[in-house]
Amino acid sequence: MKTTKGYKTTEFWLSSIMALVAILYASGVISPEGTTGIEKAVAFVASAMAALGYSASRGNVKAAEIENEK
Repeated sequence: MKTTKGYKTTEFWLSSIMALVAILYASGVISPEGTTGIEKAVAFVASAMAALGYSASRGNVKAAEIENEK
């Protein structure tokens, strides 16, 4: 079984879009009326979690691929 390159996966694109939107929101580029600092901090944390989740997911895929090669 051959693993798909990371940038060709749906999980990459969804996590990238989520991270980008969260960063834009946290930085104030996307700023609805009444946005608080807490909401921006949560957006920043969500961005970091998306990146970590993607990394963990790809790590699991790569580990399974290495295991199957043995």
